[in-house]
Amino acid sequence: MIDKAISYWRLHRLPIIMVFTSLLIYYTIGYHLPRTDFIKLISLYSALFFLCYKLVQFEKWNFSFLIVSGILFRIIFLFSTPTLSQDFYRFIWDGQLIINGINPYLHLPKDIIMDLHRKVPIAMELYIGMGDLSRSNFSNYPPLNQLLFALSSLLTGHSALGSIVIMRITIILADLGILYFGRKLLRKLNKSTHLIFWYFLNPLVILELTGNLHFEGVMLFFFVCSLYLLNQNKWQLAAVIYSLSISIKLIPLMFLPIFLKYFGIKKSMVFYTLVGGVTLSLALPFYAPEFITNYSQTIGLWFSNFEFNAGFYNLVKSISTQWDAKPWELIKTYGKIVPIIIIIWVGLITFIRNNKNTDSLITSMLWILSLYYFLSATVHPWYIIFLVVLCLFTKFRFPLLWSFTIFLSYFTYTNAAYKESSLLLILEYFAVYTFMIYEIIRLQNKNQLFHKNSSQKCHE
Repeated sequence: MIDKAISYWRLHRLPIIMVFTSLLIYYTIGYHLPRTDFIKLISLYSALFFLCYKLVQFEKWNFSFLIVSGILFRIIFLFSTPTLSQDFYRFIWDGQLIINGINPYLHLPKDIIMDLHRKVPIAMELYIGMGDLSRSNFSNYPPLNQLLFALSSLLTGHSALGSIVIMRITIILADLGILYFGRKLLRKLNKSTHLIFWYFLNPLVILELTGNLHFEGVMLFFFVCSLYLLNQNKWQLAAVIYSLSISIKLIPLMFLPIFLKYFGIKKSMVFYTLVGGVTLSLALPFYAPEFITNYSQTIGLWFSNFEFNAGFYNLVKSISTQWDAKPWELIKTYGKIVPIIIIIWVGLITFIRNNKNTDSLITSMLWILSLYYFLSATVHPWYIIFLVVLCLFTKFRFPLLWSFTIFLSYFTYTNAAYKESSLLLILEYFAVYTFMIYEIIRLQNKNQLFHKNSSQKCHE
């Protein structure tokens, strides 16, 4: 036994040292680093990204080593309170509302804080922690997400840390599910199965999901599972699972039109009916006459009121202000135009691209979501994780670069006014756009070369 351990150490000494170094960095970020310390944060994040790259490079066929490493990176956060995001306060707040029989879609936190404080001892802590923006708006988290919030509160009572631990375990289990189904789907698509570790070991994924408790990972678990089932021709079950994904985060709704060619008209109508039926059934317990109005109003704010780490929008704003445009009017106008552009783009992707096999379908999803985020006025770091997953099943890798550069957006939290750095924004998006264009050109050249060689063979 000792001889085997010594032999393993000698063979994997450097990767093991890299794993322990990564664990130390994750511990530092999770327990001792405020998000206002940008220089230290971006330095440690850069180190994590380099170590992730080297781990995948050195051990990409050592599945057990990489999966244990990824689990350890997540477990280190188990009892930490998120320091890079305050959204978890609203998650616990909504969960406490539900277990106390209050619909989170019908009441603003600022209107019911005094009543809830009498029932929930931690209500004031949650109210203060969630911040002014969240306090002044209705909940925007879909029904299944709300049920997970409620479950974490139900199992732990009035313990905020207990709720954090339950939610964190849920997210870790979801990541393991993505690893399992993602690897199986990669194998079915004749792609290298080690690619899934660019998700499982990605520092952005670990910090924003396990660390900061964002539920994109749970949404992506259902989404990847659904794609795998579709590839296995189990499309009815895939429709049910796909609706669960939508009920965690609404983003997969954008992809529904492109299934039209994948299934054909008749089968796609059945698929849409199943997705719609299950999604509506999950929303039914929360239904009230004000539900649709309040929820639509909250979702609309993300298009017309908020801005953070935007790419194209900041370019438009910079040009418009030279012509004395008012920023608060610009974002409202911009917020009305972007959905129209996305609808047109989805229509073009639906009818121009093939979309009749899983490879083409996922590539279409990648370009739909990429344009959406390129045009969005609000692009938080954890949003990009969806692109990271999609790109693994395609020939494009620019989202992996974006998962590194997007962490530059944390500079915004270094000042009380949340003022962004134009230089860092330019650096972030210039790197992503340049690499994306390079990949497109490279792929076109390869295709041209392939066609040219094919024609020569036929001629000979």
